[in-house]
Amino acid sequence: MKRPKLGKFSLVSLRDLLAASLPTILLVLAACAVAYVVVDPAPPRHVILATGQENSAYEEFGRKYAALLARDGIKVELQRSLGSEDNLQRLLAGKADIAFVQSGSTSEAQAERGNLMSLGSLFTEPVWLFLREGDKRHKLDVRGLTQLKGLRINLGPEGTGVPKLFRQVLSVNGVEPGQLTISSLENTPATVELLAGRVDGIVFSSAPEAPLIQMLLQTPGIRLFNFSQAEAYTRRLPFLTHVVLPRGIVDLGRDIPAQDFHLIAPTATLVAREGLHPALVDEFVKSATEIHGGAGWFSQQGQFPSPKYTEIPVSREAAKYYRDGPPFLQRYLSFWLANLFDRLWVVVVALAALVIPLSKIVPPLYVWRIRSRVYRWYGQLRAVEQVLENADPANCDEVRAELLRRLDDIEGRVNHISIPLSYADSLYGLRSHINFVRQRVRASQKSEPKAG
Repeated sequence: MKRPKLGKFSLVSLRDLLAASLPTILLVLAACAVAYVVVDPAPPRHVILATGQENSAYEEFGRKYAALLARDGIKVELQRSLGSEDNLQRLLAGKADIAFVQSGSTSEAQAERGNLMSLGSLFTEPVWLFLREGDKRHKLDVRGLTQLKGLRINLGPEGTGVPKLFRQVLSVNGVEPGQLTISSLENTPATVELLAGRVDGIVFSSAPEAPLIQMLLQTPGIRLFNFSQAEAYTRRLPFLTHVVLPRGIVDLGRDIPAQDFHLIAPTATLVAREGLHPALVDEFVKSATEIHGGAGWFSQQGQFPSPKYTEIPVSREAAKYYRDGPPFLQRYLSFWLANLFDRLWVVVVALAALVIPLSKIVPPLYVWRIRSRVYRWYGQLRAVEQVLENADPANCDEVRAELLRRLDDIEGRVNHISIPLSYADSLYGLRSHINFVRQRVRASQKSEPKAG
């Protein structure tokens, strides 16, 4: 005798459970997809950074940002520009996503109207006024800015921000720009003109890392102007700070420079459009910390980057980074993996909003699917009883025989129903009820009156 294959029986029907859960699963997956893609989209892998002129500090730092973000799979397209003012216009026109902008270039109200946000100030970029010493017959000995009258001074293109800045500096000295012969060459050609003696001085506003600044500080015959009244300038123009170029900082062995130089300096700020993805804000601030966080010629360790020294409102994400440090996940995971887990919180919220109410629907739906396999046969039994009750006495024997065959067929089909063991009582109840109806059909024959 063959033993029954108990492996066919189970407490739960996985097929029915899956079928009952399928609508809920599809709704949850759809909600997760919407939350993942629409509510909190992934950060872009391409961003445009407007830098500055050729051989400028902005361009040099731009390369460093591109190298750091490339490690996390983000391509930073460096967009060369004239400088701070040009960068500001590129941001406002939507031609760049992020840019270096000098303090004093705009106001808080203008920045808010233009939907701009600061990611923090990065470094001081002093105003460097380099002058030719002249020759023996025409020696230039400029001690104050009023002595620039009549000289040929290059301020650079309007897009650099330097012309606007230096005109303000001249103004507080009572000097009108028309009293100078001003040219607007870019930094590199202007340096060539200075070395050739065709201009008397050039003005930069840049970090000392700029190659042209490094070269001019060590070039014989070129002298750096000393802003001996630097502290007074910071009172008249609040966006400026007073910094000191220490003696020997360029070359201690050759004692370059041979004295301390007082300089006035705005700060360079990393400015972005408000649409920049929050994850990219964190990534740029993290890179800024690595690039600008060390001690420099004009800053102490950890002084930069900073949410201070900027008139543009600081981004909420950037302010949080400066206050609390990098996000928890970014301290231990790669950028994209940390971003993935961070975005999964949105999915968790979507799941909680759907799974809890939908989970109350799945169990009743599962029970209904199981019990419906049994209950639908009760309709067949009721139909048999109705036929029996309405049978014509003239052909009762044929009707009973047909009904018994029908009940045998029903019983045969019921015996092949697949149902979990936890619901076996319903199946056995159905089988007993089939037998009950069969007994009733047979009993109807005995109760018929005999023909006399």
